[in-house]
Amino acid sequence: MKKSGLLNPALCAAIARLGHTDGLVICDAGLPIPVGPERIDLSVIPGLPPFVDVLSAILDEVQVERAVLASEYTQASPAHHAKTMTLLNRASAAQGSGLEMDAVTHEAFKRLVADCKAVIRTGECTPYANIILYSGVPF
Repeated sequence: MKKSGLLNPALCAAIARLGHTDGLVICDAGLPIPVGPERIDLSVIPGLPPFVDVLSAILDEVQVERAVLASEYTQASPAHHAKTMTLLNRASAAQGSGLEMDAVTHEAFKRLVADCKAVIRTGECTPYANIILYSGVPF
């Protein structure tokens, strides 16, 4: 039995399958998930698990070179956006390499989701609490 890090088998498998530049989405409970990407639904009840907790756990496991957020996130949920940015900045520093961060409209974000390898749905109910992490290489 695994004793540390991610314990969820579907999350572990999805991360292990990521190659350089593959996209992994972590989303709130309301994001429409298109046919195509693997769906990993962690939602239990509204708010559980929280987006930031799942993002933090994933950032501990994945080398990320780029992150994409919806531009509406900053205005609609400023405190939540700030927590997300803190986690991204911490991950960037821990990786020892710059992590590129982009913002696109929510409509453009939803189109990008279709090309990602997997979508992790949380129980988060904060507007625009969605992110696409593009995997990097640790060397």
